[in-house]
Amino acid sequence: MLKVGLTGGIGAGKSEVSRLLDAYGAVIVDADKIAREVVEPGTPGLAAVVAEFGEGILGPDGSLDRPGLGAVVFADPERLAALNAIVHPLVGERSAALERQAEEAEEAGAPGGGAVIVHDVPLLTENGLAPLYDLVLVVDALPETQLDRLVRLRGMTEEDASARMAAQATRAERLAVADIVIGNDGPLEELEPRVREVWEGLRERARPRPR
Repeated sequence: MLKVGLTGGIGAGKSEVSRLLDAYGAVIVDADKIAREVVEPGTPGLAAVVAEFGEGILGPDGSLDRPGLGAVVFADPERLAALNAIVHPLVGERSAALERQAEEAEEAGAPGGGAVIVHDVPLLTENGLAPLYDLVLVVDALPETQLDRLVRLRGMTEEDASARMAAQATRAERLAVADIVIGNDGPLEELEPRVREVWEGLRERARPRPR
């Protein structure tokens, strides 16, 4: 079993790398996806968020109004900390459960049993999480590449894109925690062979060694 932390700056292409690794057979534990799941309607997570912030953060359908809550917490570090105190433990519990399922599947010899578990964590560097993983895989792109993608592909203004980039770890900080770097300044067709190469290396490292 090999635990890999996957991260990268906004617009670097981390989501595409995660998608490719999933297609190759990695077990993907997506922190952002889980963070959404743990506060879906009817969950204890959403009930705890409402208890903390009031019913004003709910939409008409009873689901979490994410933009509305974001406007509250990102302007107030204390409120953001309160939200993180609710959501982060739930994400940690769900991530650990997915990891245990993958380990049990591998031990049972089930098809697709996950020898490589990839934790897709956007804020891995910012939160000092690198020591939790056997390897850290960083998807890297030049800042000008990131900015171009955010403006051209996501429709952001240059000001908004620059602000989002500035709120994350620097490129140098991400590279400092990287064990493997996937450069992604080129077109998509150049990315797939590199990710495939990395995947084969991860599979080799995960393979049990003779005692």
